[in-house]
Amino acid sequence: MESLEERLSSSRQTPAGRLRINAASPFMLHCIVPHVAEFRQRYPDIELELNSDDWFIDLLEQSTDIAIRIGVLPDSTLHARSLGSCLLNIVASPAYLQRHGSPKTAEDLAQHVLVGFTHVESLNQWPLRHAEGDRLSIKPAISASSGDTLRHLVLEGVGIACLSDFMTNDDLREGRLVCLLKGANSGYRQPIHAVYYRNSRLALRIQCFLDFMQEKLAGYTH
Repeated sequence: MESLEERLSSSRQTPAGRLRINAASPFMLHCIVPHVAEFRQRYPDIELELNSDDWFIDLLEQSTDIAIRIGVLPDSTLHARSLGSCLLNIVASPAYLQRHGSPKTAEDLAQHVLVGFTHVESLNQWPLRHAEGDRLSIKPAISASSGDTLRHLVLEGVGIACLSDFMTNDDLREGRLVCLLKGANSGYRQPIHAVYYRNSRLALRIQCFLDFMQEKLAGYTH
C-alpha cells in the first residue's frame, strides 16, 4: 500500500521517498558516492539507501529498486537502461615492476603473479590480443570477490590485475599504478546497465536517479 507521502508525491509530480540502490562496491565507491551530495541538493526529498554486493542479486529478495550491473546482461524480465561502458586496463604498481620487470607480450603474463576474481570466469578473461584471439583467459595466483580488494592488492605490489578504468584512472594519473600492454589491449568496453522492475510508484524516482547518473558518467564511460 502506498504511503501518504508517496501518494502526495505522485499527485504533485515531485520525486520523493526512498530509493534503494545496489551496486558492486567499486562502482558504488568510485562512481556513485562522489555524486551523492549533488544529487541530494537537486532532489532533497529522495531518500537514498545504498547497498553493495559483488555478485548479481535478486531485486525482490533484497528489496532493491535499482541494481547497477557491469558486463553482459543475462536474459531477464528486468527492465534495463544503459549507463555507458568502461575500458579495462592491465595494471601493476611501480614497485612490482621494479622487482619482476614489465611483460612485453600477453604471453609473458604466464611468468608473472596475476590477481583476479573468484567464481566469475568471464572476469578473468582479459582483453588482450594474442596468438589465439582477443581475450586471454588467466589463472590467478591470488583471487578475490571484490574489485576494490584486487586494486589494493595491486597497489601493494602483489601482482598484475585487469581493472575497470573508473577504478584506476586516478591511480594511473598520479603514478601509483602503471598501465601495461597498451598495444595488445583490444579496447573491449564492459557495458554498464541499471536494471529495475517497472513500477509506476517508483518511476519518477528511478528516472531522476538514472538521468542524473547518466549525466555524471558521460565524461568517462563513453
